[in-house]
Amino acid sequence: MMSDKPKITGYRQLTDADIDLMNQVKAKGQEMGELIDKLKSTDGLDQRWIATGATDIQKGLMCVTRGIAQPNSF
Repeated sequence: MMSDKPKITGYRQLTDADIDLMNQVKAKGQEMGELIDKLKSTDGLDQRWIATGATDIQKGLMCVTRGIAQPNSF
């Protein structure tokens, strides 16, 4: 296994495949963040819905990251 890597309290030891998946999620998050920034600076759009969508996207990314990491604590 990967016992030479430091353990994060409350999390199982991540495999290289897990880390790769998390990095893919983070890359998509960065991509979505850039799109949200573009939408925020576009006149004529309903910014309330843009903000709600941004929050929901952030929540979704956090959920899938937690699904990969599978923490054993609250």
